[in-house]
Amino acid sequence: MSTPNGFPQHSGACVTRSTEGGAVQDLHAKKAGKAAKKEAGGDGVLTFEDPPSVGTSLNETLKLLPDELKAHMKIKSITPRPPRKPRLERAASLDEKSWRRWRRFRTSQESLTDPNETSSSNGSLQEASLSPPVRGRASPCQQNSLHSSPDASEAGPMGKSRGGTSDLGKRASEISSAFGGLLRGKAFAGGKPRLSQIMPARPLPPMEFNVASHTLRTANRIDSDCMDYRHYSQHKFGRVSSSLSDSRLHGNGMVCDNCSTDSMKSTFSLLTPIRSKDVRSRSYLEGSLLATGALLGAEELSRYFPDRNIGIFVATWNMQGQKELPVNLDDFLLPTDPDYAQDMYVIGVQEGCPDRREWEIRLQETLGPHYVMLYSAAHGVLYMSVFIRRDLIWFCSEVEYATVTTRIVSQIKTKGALGICFTFFGTSFLFITSHFTSGDSKVNERKLDYNKTIQALTLPKNVPDTNPYRSSSNDVTTRFDEVFWFGDFNFRLNKDRETVDSILNQNPETDVSKLLAYDQLTSEMSRGSIFKGFQEADINFRPSYKFDIGKDSYDTTSKQRTPSYTDRVVYRSRYRDDIRAVKYSSCPVIKTSDHRPVFALFRVKVRPGRDNIPLAAGQFDRELYLIGIKRRITRELQKRQEQKDQKSSSICSVS
Repeated sequence: MSTPNGFPQHSGACVTRSTEGGAVQDLHAKKAGKAAKKEAGGDGVLTFEDPPSVGTSLNETLKLLPDELKAHMKIKSITPRPPRKPRLERAASLDEKSWRRWRRFRTSQESLTDPNETSSSNGSLQEASLSPPVRGRASPCQQNSLHSSPDASEAGPMGKSRGGTSDLGKRASEISSAFGGLLRGKAFAGGKPRLSQIMPARPLPPMEFNVASHTLRTANRIDSDCMDYRHYSQHKFGRVSSSLSDSRLHGNGMVCDNCSTDSMKSTFSLLTPIRSKDVRSRSYLEGSLLATGALLGAEELSRYFPDRNIGIFVATWNMQGQKELPVNLDDFLLPTDPDYAQDMYVIGVQEGCPDRREWEIRLQETLGPHYVMLYSAAHGVLYMSVFIRRDLIWFCSEVEYATVTTRIVSQIKTKGALGICFTFFGTSFLFITSHFTSGDSKVNERKLDYNKTIQALTLPKNVPDTNPYRSSSNDVTTRFDEVFWFGDFNFRLNKDRETVDSILNQNPETDVSKLLAYDQLTSEMSRGSIFKGFQEADINFRPSYKFDIGKDSYDTTSKQRTPSYTDRVVYRSRYRDDIRAVKYSSCPVIKTSDHRPVFALFRVKVRPGRDNIPLAAGQFDRELYLIGIKRRITRELQKRQEQKDQKSSSICSVS
């Protein structure tokens, strides 16, 4: 009689014998057999050397057993499972068997998911997890004996027993490690099997930790010095935000693609994590000393400026009231000598153009979207504009300004001074642009203009003095940490035109030391009669006054004015060596005025501040910013169109 699977139906029995200790050992008798052989161990477990034929009955099988064994046996009728298909394997290593079984397991995944299926795949995997892999399959009674009796010996191939519980545990651990943890817990208890990570039997060849392409690895270059960002962030910040990275990418030395991690770390490093308790407690509007996490504190300052130095561009230009502005201001504001642009740009103008707004738009257009205009002020035709990097506007205090008129008639505002002050982090700045009295011999009048300015300029107003103990009510320049004074001071060279021309012709490049020997301002500063405590960088450029408009020649009119260094930039500091001059020069390519623009680049030390400073809260001229950017885009599009038209209109003639 055959089963639905095609195997013959037969009867069988499970033969058991009670031992002295009361333990019961189950034996599965298959359908037929030729001979039975009792093991010498005395544990009552029987195995058949050769499988019995199909026609052999159970009684015939029992005849082969000894009489004393029959007396202790109990016969229980069971319905055995059909025999499994024979599995042919060649002698192979444990690793090869493991990988072969893994491949067979992959092909039979569908049948594994059905808990009711009685195919050989399900049963074989269960047995593989419970017994060692042998050629001959152990009977169900033998499997039961493995579970019921810890002292039962393991049935090996050809019916020979092997060892005890120690050997069994050793073999089971070898099988478990060979499978690599394919099965977990109750994988076949009723659901789909859960597969664990499969590790290769042999070590893989070495591979680079970052397997991303060169293009992807260099996509974010902000943090190129941090290859292991997890280690860096733990050292720097004490934690790694789980919302920004997957910790599994860094575990167990697993080879992974770090592109997503690189993208994350560039953002993570610029915007430091903020603790919730800091957000709750800090308002930045009430005064507190340099607390950890303060907006103007040392930690924030060091993050933006590790060396605590900022770059400042200071320029002065007498525009002579010309309506026409230069076509390009790049050479003026962005000289090619320094490799990087500055953090702050301060431009003072005397006798400015009639359209002040147009001038500011041109400045914004030249500096581009990285800068915003923090503040601008005017006193008659004296203009001053302060631009700062847009990242730094949050660290500026409110901006204040004041003006002084040095003319006898105060309504005429062509001569005087304009001052702008604010605090950046904990360092206070004062910028003054002036236009002193003109005339070759009016040195005393110019000194009076200076004295009136330092006494009448009422600054600061609401911004607290960072060091009031070193301030003086009679001198505005003593009430600030860093002071820059620039403008058309109108000091001349005490020499006739012929002598000055001969010196310039002898030294056409940079040697102007002979001219400076006749400079009025240098002489007065050495005496201490003007700009007390101020310094000036070394001058290595030709006199900035007076030129013929649109030409490089000095005054050729009937007046024959002597070339002079009228446009100057001087500076002073409360603390020694806080200001270091990097460059001091003029811009000879701008020729729309009889003056050449003069500029200076400085490196200035900045100190941490207190939260009691009234903040500007990120205010800037938004309208000017948008207009300047639109102008910049339009200019670029026009250039491209002109280049395109020039290429399309070119004619090639062949002779």
